[in-house]
Formats: sequence, C-alpha cells, structure tokens
Amino acid sequence: MNMQNRQTLLQQLKNKPRFSVVIVGGGINGIGLYRELALQGVDVLLIEREDFCAGASSAPSRMIHGGLRYLENAEYELVRESLRERNRLLKNAPHYVSPLATTIPIYSWFDGVWGSALRFLGLSDKPCNRGALVIKMGLWFYDILTSSERVMPKHRFNSVKKTAQRWIGINPDLVCSATYYDAWISHPERLGLEMILDVQEQSDTALALNYMTLEGSAGAELKLKDSRTGQSFSVSGQIVVNAAGPWIDFTNQKMRGETNVIGGTKGSHLIVNNAALLAALDGHMIYYENQDGRVCILFPYFGNVLVGSTDIKVQSPQDVTCTEEERRYILQSLAGVFPDIEIKDQEIVFSFSGVRPLPSSTTATNGQISRNHSIHILPAEHHRPYPVYSMIGGKWTTFRAFAEQLSDQLLVELNREKIQSSQDLSIGGGKDYPADKNQRDQWLAKFCQDSQLSLSRAETLLQRYGTKAGLLKDYCDNTDEPLQHHSQYSLGEIRFLICAERVEKLLDIVLRRTSLAISGELNLAMIQEINQILGAIKDWDQQQSDAELHNTLKFLEINHGLDRMTLSNRTSCGEMEYV
Repeated sequence: MNMQNRQTLLQQLKNKPRFSVVIVGGGINGIGLYRELALQGVDVLLIEREDFCAGASSAPSRMIHGGLRYLENAEYELVRESLRERNRLLKNAPHYVSPLATTIPIYSWFDGVWGSALRFLGLSDKPCNRGALVIKMGLWFYDILTSSERVMPKHRFNSVKKTAQRWIGINPDLVCSATYYDAWISHPERLGLEMILDVQEQSDTALALNYMTLEGSAGAELKLKDSRTGQSFSVSGQIVVNAAGPWIDFTNQKMRGETNVIGGTKGSHLIVNNAALLAALDGHMIYYENQDGRVCILFPYFGNVLVGSTDIKVQSPQDVTCTEEERRYILQSLAGVFPDIEIKDQEIVFSFSGVRPLPSSTTATNGQISRNHSIHILPAEHHRPYPVYSMIGGKWTTFRAFAEQLSDQLLVELNREKIQSSQDLSIGGGKDYPADKNQRDQWLAKFCQDSQLSLSRAETLLQRYGTKAGLLKDYCDNTDEPLQHHSQYSLGEIRFLICAERVEKLLDIVLRRTSLAISGELNLAMIQEINQILGAIKDWDQQQSDAELHNTLKFLEINHGLDRMTLSNRTSCGEMEYV
C-alpha cells in the first residue's frame, strides 16, 4: 500500500492546483463520484472539511435496502434502482454488506388499504397503519422487482403461533408476521474510505483530502484552508460539484450561489446492550410501525441491538444530537414490539444522530419526502466562471448509481469518453473475498500459515478488513502485541490505521476506522492508550496530546452520550490469542 503522508498530499495540491472537476464534500455521494471520475481518468480533487464520512454519512441506519416503504409513494424506479444496487453491494463489498432477514409484525388484516391507496395516488399525506393486505401487496411487488436477479429468498408470512414461538416476547396482539430479505452494512465509514484508498492505488490524476475547508471563492478560484496545518491554497476546476449533503445550501453561498434545495430531517438511533432483546430478535431485523405511523427498525449489531429512528425536520444540520425526547420516543416504540423487555439507561451504550440530505419539501409528513436523488445546476456566470452541480438526496444503498449518473453527465460536459463501469467492480477488501465456507476456510488457513497468527485472530481481521487484512499482516511483524486495554486490537494494527488510512484525529480511529465506539467497547484507558500511539506517530507534544484527548472526550459526550464517568467505569475488553 502506498502510505502517503499528509505533507505529500498537500505538496501534490500545491504542485497541481487546477483540476477538471473539484468535489466539495467527502461523504458517500462525494466519494462515489470521486471514484467514478477517477475510473475514467479524469483529474479530480475531493475535499472534505472534516474526516471522510464524518457527517451525514456516519449516521445511517446501517441498512442496505430496496426501500419497501417507498412503494407507498409510487417511487417504483427508486425501489428498482435500490434493489439493483443492494445486490451489487452484496457482490462487490461482501466483507461489509450481508443479507439481513427482516420480519414485520402485523396487527390487523385490512388496516391501511384505503389510506395507502390515497397516498399512492398522491391524494393524502396522512400516515396510516398498514395491515396484512397492504404489506402483502408491497412484498409481492418487491419480489417481482427482484425476479430477474434474485439473490435472496422470496417473502413469507408466519402465523401467530410460529411468530410467538420464534420471537419470544413479541407483542401478542399481532395477527401474523411477514419475513423478507434485505441487507445491512457493518462498517459504512470504512467502505467509503476503502474507495478513496482504491483510487489512491490506481490513479495519478485524482487527489482526496480530508480536513480541507472551502473558505470562499474569488472569480475562478476556490479558497481552501487545511485545518490541520493552517496552510491556505487556491485551486480551480472546470466544474465544481457540491456534495456537501445537508450543508449544500451553505456551501453554495461560499461560491456566491443562493439556493434553497435542501430540507433535511434528523434521524437518531440507539445502540442497546440487552441480552434478552438480542436473543428475542433471533438474528432478524424487526421492521415495525410506531403509533404515529413512523417506520422503525431494530436488529443485531456487533453483539448489541441497533434501534431507530426518528424523523424530525431541522433548520440547520450543525451539531445535531440525539435528545432525551428522541430517546424516549425510540424506547417507547420498542416497548410496543417487546412489551416485557425493559431497557435501562445504562444499557444504552451509544447513540448517534445525523441529518438526511433530503430535497426541500412542503409535504405534511416527513415520511412522504422523496428519498430519491437529483442534481441541481448553478450555471457559470461572470463572477463564477464554472458551473456548480449539487448532489441532492441519495442514500448509502444507491450512492454508486447516483455517482455514475452524474459522472456520465460530467463526461459529456468535459467532452471525454467513458472508459469503464463500476457496476461489477469490487471495493477494497471485497476483492477476491471468499464466496463460501470452503473458500473462507482455505483463505483463513493460508493466512494463518503465512502470518503465524491464530485462527481466531485471522477471522477477526478478515471480518474487519476483508482481504485487505493481508496489507495489515505485511505491515505488522509476527511479534505484534495486543493493546493493553483492548486485547482484540494490536499495537501494530492501530499504527497501521494511522499511517495508511489518512488518520488525523483520535476521533477518526475510535469512530470511523474502527467500530470501537458504536459497538460499546470504548473505555477511558483505551482512548488514552490510542491517543498516546497517535501522538507519538504525529510527533505531538504533551500539550497537543492533552488537547486532542480533551476534544475527543467532549465530542463523545455531546454527540454520543458517552461522558467521562461512563467511559471510566467500563473495563478493558477481553483477551484474544494472537499466536
């Protein structure tokens, strides 16, 4: 792996400040477009003011799905596209995207028939409960849309008796349940990063920088500032793409363009460590309606349960957090599914919240706002001699299709030919990933032999990095030692992440390069240990290290409900045999 340090990347920007395309925003939409353009040999610059996938792209429901609910809004093409892209992610990123059996508890036979019909025809915005007939029609259509490339089983209905036997403690008022299949993503932020690293290995004309802020513009030039070093840069592009998600309107203002195209809604989630709830799910996601008609989810996630979400309109995307009111809402909705399972406050091990970059809308309910994606264009003008293409909407499932559509449009504008398609292109550690148990066993056996690691350690690395685990093996020698306060991560592994994966802050590691925070495994001693490793590599003095630790702890408390006392009371994580 080409481990380019930040100074090398900044020097590249200084040496070549002019690009065909400049992308502002390093969330999944911006990264997807960056990858598409780089595949076509376009010289492209991607800048992100924070870390890659640190904004809205860090707070999805972790589902990769076709959008069953979108059928009610008659968004057939969106569902068709979503199902197609879901299947491609299952194929191209099998190390992070996996099938997810999903069960819907149903409490009536015929509720919602009239209301759903009115919503389908665009004659009503009112939410309504959905009975078995409405759900049956939706799942039947879902199966039809995947009939030409079926990769998972068709839906089935379960009787009251079978439902109660399998999902112990589920609300007894149901009349039946339905099970169908979608998918989930284990490490979304890592998947985004892997696409950037793939481009880094394959392209000499593409450059991506995190912690690079767009300060403003003057004529053809964009004024940038590196928040890590304080250096300023002037760059230009024939075309600028605004992929800032919920911040699109604010970003357009910096390029002297007034828009009002975003009307985002906030979605909050909880991670719950409750053994009874985890057991009750039996490996399934439960996809259910709250009393207000809002669709919610809960499913197993890193040995805990992910529960969500809310859907609240916000005026500003800045500093959104999961409020106490949202916590109560989510737990109240959960109690409607498993009424006898009590969730204690200390069992909420992590919370997160993000703003969906939805189009501006006047619909009566947030659930009716389209989840489709679109492109808004600010044409070139005398004070801005480049057009600005804004990427509106989109979601993790369809990022590749959205990026491909815009890339094809930009290639026409640039008078360039399309060289290759990303439809069947593996991402990062998904390349040559073992397709079945036999291949997996063979891969692990060879990996253990080459690295002299234990089988359990090899399995952990395959799960975390896919086939890119080989890069980690090459970086670490056979005497690599586990961390003192989390023995399932090693000293060499953390050093590798810092040196090879564009890490600039402690939060980059605990929130995005690893699953330490969202899995509920963080403790104060571990954070301090990782901060020492990071500070040594970055050559920070004690004041810088102390400031980094302070800022990290403050962020975790405000944004994720992890105060210092909670982290102090957590113990170090288990033991693992390395060799």
